[in-house]
Amino acid sequence: MKQLLLGNEAVARGLYEAGCRLVSSYPGTPSTEITENAVKYSDDIWCEWAPNEKVAMETAIGASIAGGRAFCAQKHVGLNVAADPLFTVAYTGVGGGLVIAVADDPGMFSSQNEQDSRHYAKAAKVMMLEPSDSAECKDFTKLGFELSEKFDTPVILRLTTRVAHSSSIVELADRDDVPVKEYVKNMAKYSMLPANAIKRHVVVEERQLAEQEWAETASINSVEWNDKKIGVIAAGITYQYAKEALGDKVSYLKLGCVNPLPKKLIQDFAAEVDTLYVLEQLDPVIEEHVRVLGIECKGKELFDLKGEYSQAMIKKVILGEEAEYLTTDMEIPMRPPALCPGCPHRGLFSALKPLDVMVSGDIGCYTLGALPPLSMMDTTICMGASVSALHGRNKIRPNEAKKSVAVIGDSTFVHSGITGMINAAYNQSNSKIIILDNSITGMTGHQQNPTTGKRIDGEPTTAIDIEALAHSVGIDRVIVVDPYDIAATRDAIKAELEVDAPSVIISRRPCVLLKEVRAKQRKPFYVDPDKCVGCKACMKIGCPAISMKDKKSVFDFTQCVGCGMCKPLCKFDAIKEGD
Repeated sequence: MKQLLLGNEAVARGLYEAGCRLVSSYPGTPSTEITENAVKYSDDIWCEWAPNEKVAMETAIGASIAGGRAFCAQKHVGLNVAADPLFTVAYTGVGGGLVIAVADDPGMFSSQNEQDSRHYAKAAKVMMLEPSDSAECKDFTKLGFELSEKFDTPVILRLTTRVAHSSSIVELADRDDVPVKEYVKNMAKYSMLPANAIKRHVVVEERQLAEQEWAETASINSVEWNDKKIGVIAAGITYQYAKEALGDKVSYLKLGCVNPLPKKLIQDFAAEVDTLYVLEQLDPVIEEHVRVLGIECKGKELFDLKGEYSQAMIKKVILGEEAEYLTTDMEIPMRPPALCPGCPHRGLFSALKPLDVMVSGDIGCYTLGALPPLSMMDTTICMGASVSALHGRNKIRPNEAKKSVAVIGDSTFVHSGITGMINAAYNQSNSKIIILDNSITGMTGHQQNPTTGKRIDGEPTTAIDIEALAHSVGIDRVIVVDPYDIAATRDAIKAELEVDAPSVIISRRPCVLLKEVRAKQRKPFYVDPDKCVGCKACMKIGCPAISMKDKKSVFDFTQCVGCGMCKPLCKFDAIKEGD
């Protein structure tokens, strides 16, 4: 049977067909849908959201050593969090097959940087496969488990946004009932004391040579001969772009294994073409390998190190041909990202704005609070950094501690904010930590987390008590505010800023997009045009449901959720509750 599947869906199907036993991940766009689709096969695969990527990878490693095929997924910055166990499992090897998916984000559509995860495969000395469409996503996932067990190594499956989130035809197969391997105690292999690790490093280097030999003749590294005046080496989505742009006017070396890269295969291909191009988004990983082999090629001197490639770009650079476009005279208005109408984070930032505080920000939908008109985030570094960075700032500028706060979401807090809070308490930091508890992991599409009381499959489980946790690590001052009450929230934060002690302020209101919240949604508000004077005070909170027309405020009833945060802003009583 054939189905049209997203790349991420196809990976999940590959996990099922490969006989995978355990999936542990942390959500991160563009990788999230892998685990969300894997849970559809929960009769055969244990699926879970872990608190962070390091925990997820360690869980998968434990399952692998126990003899079961295991998997974890994360986005590129998530692999940074999981790098510690990755580098060590490269030494220990596996029991059951271990596949690790990483989804890179060229163009930074939902990320704070544009790093190239191929460097991790090279540095950790583990195999990396890169599919170019959904069919290969499924097939390479299955192949990854086979290679993992063949070479006793973790295998990284590298996706990019376009492969993860585009759809193509996939042929489905039955599940392979791969038995759990017998666990045999082997401290020399799995316990990485220095004396054992030294010996395992020898194994890693020998394994790399065997993998290199495999890559020379592997079917996923293939040559397509056409006109030999131009040869193109490409992998993943860049291969698809090249095929669409160049057709049969050039010959191709398509690489499915991007670490280790073949040598003789590349040399033989290069010898047959007059001019060789290396096409790869982000860093010149393949190009540098080609140049080390002493082969002349064209690459990053013609193509950018930044952002995505396109068919038009490739066609223009290699063939000198301009792509044809359909144009329109319409002026399409810009639609910048914004917090949703009724988002509780808007109330929190609106409360902070008059206090004129420095805001140490974090990763989540609340990061949109950095945009106008709220403009309430001074820094955004990485998951959990808001708390730690605020502590560092307050140690350098103690006199400004009463004019600075950290904001962090509930899921991000569990991911990597707890240790920062412990550090603030332990090192007596006068830091005000605001935890934005919206009862869900919002930015990546409403995944459960350890604060929600539900597992990935919706089943009830224990929930972290944030107040009790803060008290337990030594934070004496813990308060809860409702961000819909902007004035009360502002007063509470202002009071805490005056106290010379660490504080945790929990801004608690469920995400307005949750089904149970939408079911109780109030009727939309509206504006009485006779009372509106056009002062634009209601525009200051940046709600997409509010706009100006004919110098009067108007509410879009299709967007307004009746949260009421705007009503106190109007001094003329022009904003009315819906009937």
